[in-house]
Amino acid sequence: MRIGIIGAGAVGSVVGGLLTRAGEDVTLIDQWPEHVEAMKQRGLRLSGTCGDHVIPVKALHIHEAQSIGEPFDAVFIAVKSYDTEWATSLGLAYLKQPDGVVVDFQNGINDDRVAAVAGRERCLGCVITIGCGLYEPGHAMRTDRGAVGFKIGEHDGAESERARALARLMDHVAGAKVTTNLWGERWSKLAVNCMANPLAGLSGLGSAEVRSEPVPQRIAIHVAAEVILVGRASGHEVEPIYGIAAPRFVDAARGRGLAEVQAEMAASVKFLAGGRPSMLQDVMKGRRTEIEHLNGYVSAQGRKVGVATPMNDAVVRVVLSHGVGRLRPDPKNLEPLLAHLPK
Repeated sequence: MRIGIIGAGAVGSVVGGLLTRAGEDVTLIDQWPEHVEAMKQRGLRLSGTCGDHVIPVKALHIHEAQSIGEPFDAVFIAVKSYDTEWATSLGLAYLKQPDGVVVDFQNGINDDRVAAVAGRERCLGCVITIGCGLYEPGHAMRTDRGAVGFKIGEHDGAESERARALARLMDHVAGAKVTTNLWGERWSKLAVNCMANPLAGLSGLGSAEVRSEPVPQRIAIHVAAEVILVGRASGHEVEPIYGIAAPRFVDAARGRGLAEVQAEMAASVKFLAGGRPSMLQDVMKGRRTEIEHLNGYVSAQGRKVGVATPMNDAVVRVVLSHGVGRLRPDPKNLEPLLAHLPK
């Protein structure tokens, strides 16, 4: 299978590198010049829980995409949410017709935006549950020990051969399965992103700490409860989060079973091997965050379905108040959010 990955960030690099190592024909296309040059000159170094490898990969700058001669059987859209449309258009130009597949490989809920460009009939969704880091050009790492890394589904919930084929392919990277509840899995991952990403970006705490330390953990539970309520009001059955049934977060935010949920969140860090959520990685690089497409998306959807989202609203305000590229992580940045917790 010929695969094009638009966006060789942390996840795109780990996936592209391991698929290449497994013998697949993969091309990585990215907009970070130093990263692309490092891969061209030295290969892609992978480390962490996926093992230590240096893999010769095909890597292209965006302006070099015009040199692609043979179309791709599948294009993975692995850019930040704010780059969705142009990246999908780029991938579509090099996609095999009529049976090539566009796979939404992003955080957030962008499947409809991808489908609006590529056509729904060409699209699959892939919910990513592995953790990855990219802290220097040419070197990506996997930072979790989870058994299942990818949940792949059709927009309409059907079990299709192309979804099964993609799951078999992704087994080269981490355990993969087909889901008939893509949207419920998306909202579950959105809850994880809305909890971990902004709290880490604001505070500088790592993936394990934002789940287990008391202050970010309490904020995270209230964030998750709002995400779940909005997802359910939108017609979706939200899948478990950190292995915890979604309704229990709603109950915990209301004071029922709070200690148990806190304990299970803290216990779930055993599947991590360090690592920093992607928003903290963006903040460290002085880049724009995805806050409008994560917590901001929840706030917008909440307004549509009549569900109040005061904690997510506050998270968005606090992150945006620092401006693009000017946020300096510090646990004190969480203090404005504490005012929104029940006394």
